Amino acid sequence: MSTPKLSKLEYQIMEALWAMGEPSLREIQETFPEKGRPAYTTIQTTVYRMEAKGILRRVRKVGNFHLFAAAITRDAAQRRLVDELLALFGGRSQLLMAHLIEGGKLSLEDVKQAEKMLRKVSPRRNSYGGQRVE
Repeated sequence: MSTPKLSKLEYQIMEALWAMGEPSLREIQETFPEKGRPAYTTIQTTVYRMEAKGILRRVRKVGNFHLFAAAITRDAAQRRLVDELLALFGGRSQLLMAHLIEGGKLSLEDVKQAEKMLRKVSPRRNSYGGQRVE
C-alpha cells in the first residue's frame, strides 16, 4: 500500500503521534502553538478522517477518550513529500538541489553528508552516469 498524501495539518498531527507515541486528541491539540491552535473539533475531525485513510489508528479507550498511534512511519511520510517535491521539478534532483543552494538552504556540510550516504548506498557505482564498476 502506498503512503497516502498528507495535508499540512495531517503532517503536524503525525509529528505529534511520532513524538508522543499514543496521545489523546487533547494532547495532540496541545502540541500546536497557542496562537493559531486548531479547535479541538478540527483536530477530532481530521484525526477521524486520517483513521479512515489508514494513516493512524485507535489504540485503546481510556475513560471517555481514545488514544491514537501512527500507522505509517515518519520515513514513509517524508519520502512521499520528497517524491512530490521532486515531481514538481520534473523529477530532476539537480534542479531541486540548485534551488536549495541558491536559497541558502543547502550547505557544503549537507553536500558532504549526502556524498557519504551515496557512497554507502551504492559503493560499486562510479561517477560516470551511475554505471557499475565490475
